[in-house]
Amino acid sequence: MQSPDPTIRILLLEDSALDAELICEHLVRLQPRPDVHRVASRAEYLSALDAREFDVILADFSLPDFDGMTALELAHERVPETPFIFVSGVLGEEVAIESFRRGATDYVLKQRLIRLTAAVERALAEARGRAERRRVEQHRELLMRELSHRVKNTMAMVMSIVRRTARGAQNVDDYVENLMGRLRAMADAHALLFETNWNEADLHDMITRTAAAALRDGERIEIAVGPSIPLDPRAALAVSMVLNELMTNAGKYGALSTAAGRVSVSWSKGMNSDGQPLLCLHWTETGGPLVHPPQDLGFGMTLIQRTIEYELLGDVTITYPETGLACDICFPLESPCDETLGADVSADRRDPGSSAAIDDGQPMGR
Repeated sequence: MQSPDPTIRILLLEDSALDAELICEHLVRLQPRPDVHRVASRAEYLSALDAREFDVILADFSLPDFDGMTALELAHERVPETPFIFVSGVLGEEVAIESFRRGATDYVLKQRLIRLTAAVERALAEARGRAERRRVEQHRELLMRELSHRVKNTMAMVMSIVRRTARGAQNVDDYVENLMGRLRAMADAHALLFETNWNEADLHDMITRTAAAALRDGERIEIAVGPSIPLDPRAALAVSMVLNELMTNAGKYGALSTAAGRVSVSWSKGMNSDGQPLLCLHWTETGGPLVHPPQDLGFGMTLIQRTIEYELLGDVTITYPETGLACDICFPLESPCDETLGADVSADRRDPGSSAAIDDGQPMGR
């Protein structure tokens, strides 16, 4: 196996000091200059295989206390990816064929050591090619597992949204409107995450997209310039769903339901008592209908509270001054929970109020 160190590390199994010297004289032609570790017995050979990592093994066929085929078998047991080349003066055609059948990379006769440098270089190149193919295959398998997990999670959320939105729908049109809004918010969050290869989504971009989808006249939603906040996939999806509920409520019952109404969105970054970074998001409505505290907790407030508390381990405060609804959200940016890729968002296992288990609802306050 090719080591990260550019030096070529060679294990030479050779009992003859003279032959070993001749082999090393040919190996110095390799670039970079190789580091040759010579052993002469079975015990030394086994110890070297267990103690160090080598890029290629060169072995004589005739040895005092064991033979080359045994050396080949031991190498394949311990370091199966390391090229193995016989360097011998007694390797006949039948033995050479058998050695290839058992996994030898090449053989070089001691009478023709001029071939040795080329044989080693070819073996190393082939080993690098195999390693790269394995890396690509492993990466492809990882991507397929991640994709399968994401699809499973997404479908669980969609099914929950469809089922629970229907519970509170007053009619078909109301159901379609609420369902499409939530699915759109979820799709927009996914689109933003895919643009960054499912790594992080920028908070400002997420707010801007949610506002554009909810209201054609974007000037009525003032988005303050705050610090750059990258959100991991779990937080991005949760915040997107919360923003959609706030936008929808404001459009139906709050500031955005009147021509003069306005919404201000701002955020800041702080620290909690444990020194963990916090995101604090502030939503303020003005210019809309007079607001009164609701008699009962509406779906919107319940969804927002449980999404922030259960999904993001944060806190949310919703107040109802007459001038307009206000919502303050704080949650840790480094959650101890599993990331989205590692968490199973099966609707049956979620808290019934989390963002993966959505009920349709009523206004948060009018």
